[in-house]
Amino acid sequence: MQRGSDRLSFHHDDEMKHELQGLLRSGHPTRVAEWHDPEPAADDDPEVFSGPVGGLGAPASLERTRLELARHLTRSAFPAKPGEVARTLRRSNAPGGLIDAVAGLPHGARYDNLQQLAEALAGGA
Repeated sequence: MQRGSDRLSFHHDDEMKHELQGLLRSGHPTRVAEWHDPEPAADDDPEVFSGPVGGLGAPASLERTRLELARHLTRSAFPAKPGEVARTLRRSNAPGGLIDAVAGLPHGARYDNLQQLAEALAGGA
């Protein structure tokens, strides 16, 4: 028996799951009224990201890279190779650009701490 502060009963939960089933299976919005759907990006919109963790077209700085890595990694993740760090980032639901950047580092490299990894990603190493 679940003892929590749920606002909804399990019957209502099942009803909500049934309502969302079409959306989850189809992979696209299933609403009849299109005004509910988010507007897609335009062709002339500026590029939002540049590099693994850059923002608004700016290159990824060491500080931004270190901050983004620190959000998703703990001290227990080091020392590690890029593949091991990429797996840890995937498990912690890190942004795809950051995971790809870490996975793209040389496979023979080994990083003892977050600072070394951030420097390698930001181009300082």
